Amino acid sequence: MTSHLYAISVDAETPLRLARFWAELLGREVVDDPYEGVALRPDGDAGLRIRFLPTGTPKAGQNRIHLDLTSASPEAQRETVARAIGLGGRHVDIGQGAEEGHVVLADREGNEFCVIEAGNSFLAGCGSVGAVNCDGTQAVGYFWSAALGWPLVWDQDQETAIQSPRGGAKVTWSGPPLMPRHGRDRVHLDLAPPADGDREAEIDRLLSLGATRVGAGRHTADDVVLADPDGNEFCLLTPR
Repeated sequence: MTSHLYAISVDAETPLRLARFWAELLGREVVDDPYEGVALRPDGDAGLRIRFLPTGTPKAGQNRIHLDLTSASPEAQRETVARAIGLGGRHVDIGQGAEEGHVVLADREGNEFCVIEAGNSFLAGCGSVGAVNCDGTQAVGYFWSAALGWPLVWDQDQETAIQSPRGGAKVTWSGPPLMPRHGRDRVHLDLAPPADGDREAEIDRLLSLGATRVGAGRHTADDVVLADPDGNEFCLLTPR
């Protein structure tokens, strides 16, 4: 058995405050995370868990992972943008053109996210969080497809995307050129070990797929920190 994607984890200077921003924006409940920090309760069987972990390091540079929020209509897109601004978010310029249909915002700690225009067929049926949009190569998309056992749902022009067989948000990689790295990634993926609890065998499997072992203790002393083929850190959590 393989690990499963436990959460999209966000390092935050004030985790509860940032969790409340996203809870209000997405209409979800804030709960204590069984591993560490606070999280948004997933919405349904295939829902995406987003958790917020304490850090004393301020954000520097553009994140290499961001969320794409969907819109059912042009009015809904405008309402989502207005709600985000009212909660303390702001518009940001990351080089998007004036003709772009999506709106680029940042949350209360500067983490970028996009509110996608209505009618986007690629994200149809994915839920309010349509995609976890990652900077990465085609090879890293293949790695994560094998690591999670999720099929590729897009593989074209070096851009890739995977999705759980249960549906929900897609995880996408935009292909080269890659963005510059500004220290440790503030937004990253965390995996929970397989149900059989053999974490060492799972580490060996991930290493055989192209991961590298970075160390331990990013969040707790027992976390195993790995990096995917592009050098993006992720954690294999302690069995619970």
